Amino acid sequence: MYKIIIIDDEEKIAEGIAHLFPWEQMGFSVAAYFRSGKKALEYIREHPVDVLVSDIEMPDLSGLALCDHLTGSAIRIVFISSYQNYEYFRSAIRYKVEDYLLKPIKFQELSECFRKIKEELDEENHVPEVTPVAYYDQIVREVKHYIEQNYRDASQNEAAVLVGMSSGYLSKIFKEKSGKGLMEYLTEIRMQKACELLDNIQFKSYDVAYYVGYDNPKNFSRAFKAYYGMTPKEYRSHKGING
Repeated sequence: MYKIIIIDDEEKIAEGIAHLFPWEQMGFSVAAYFRSGKKALEYIREHPVDVLVSDIEMPDLSGLALCDHLTGSAIRIVFISSYQNYEYFRSAIRYKVEDYLLKPIKFQELSECFRKIKEELDEENHVPEVTPVAYYDQIVREVKHYIEQNYRDASQNEAAVLVGMSSGYLSKIFKEKSGKGLMEYLTEIRMQKACELLDNIQFKSYDVAYYVGYDNPKNFSRAFKAYYGMTPKEYRSHKGING
């Protein structure tokens, strides 16, 4: 794991970045977080740190001043700020800062930033490209498990909250990694479960509709026919099931 420290004079922001982002799945661990640039600098002088995530405007030691102290260091620096300030952008370029992210920080931007940083660090440390568990593959596995366990009430928004992504970004990642849309996968699971239930004579068609997430039996029948090319009744007739 690569070591990160986080600095922001607003404790809630520093704590939020430290705890709300799935760092370990990305190959990083948060060694510490600080409200003070000076305390962070003291920590850096005594401990190994790979990446520094720092606010720019801080009362005791600004992010830019911190960069001055770290000149020549191998530590990667990511700035976070509430200000779209041209001078800050120029300074960030001069200090060869990895990225400049605006608050409120978007998961997608932070994720992409640290994906690139990890690739650079892996290359420098001669870490093989293939890792045991890729981050986005793990995300897709978690979402699939969620859908398979909660197919009746599952939703894309709830899945996004579960993995800490925006709904749109999760949809994009899921499609890229699995080859099908998230809602398409949900429909697939619902239809598979519907067949299992239809194979059991004790369940009426409207019961099956309810159990797989359709409050309206007609909507279920239409969805089933669109997926399998036959209605639930025709499916049962085809399999010799009466009911």
